Amino acid sequence: MRVNCVGAIVFDASNRLLLVKRGRPPGAGLWSVPGGRLEPGESDEAGLRRELLEETGLRIRVGRLAGTVERPGPDGVTYVIRDYVATVSGGTPTAGDDAADVRWCTMDDLGRLPLTDGLLRTLAEWDALPAS
Repeated sequence: MRVNCVGAIVFDASNRLLLVKRGRPPGAGLWSVPGGRLEPGESDEAGLRRELLEETGLRIRVGRLAGTVERPGPDGVTYVIRDYVATVSGGTPTAGDDAADVRWCTMDDLGRLPLTDGLLRTLAEWDALPAS
């Protein structure tokens, strides 16, 4: 079964990348870009806005599609994740929903944090890493 998901690549004014620490499986305890599953009939844009508000407390403007990845899940599920570039339009970063923590990260932070599998490589391929 394929499950449609969305994620957001968001930078602040200091070119730091927004990451959340996953509070639930898959990836509990690992850091990743915020996002999640789409609800039935929900557009990518609407789902991404909802997920960001739920996980981070931030309102966003959704931009271009950065890329798509597929990740294996439990019981033969495949998560199809479309990641979009987004900009903050309001709110204050606060962990909520299934996020255990939320923070703005530098490139050095990415080298120290336990990241979800393939995140760093994928962001590099999409030229979506924070400045060093």
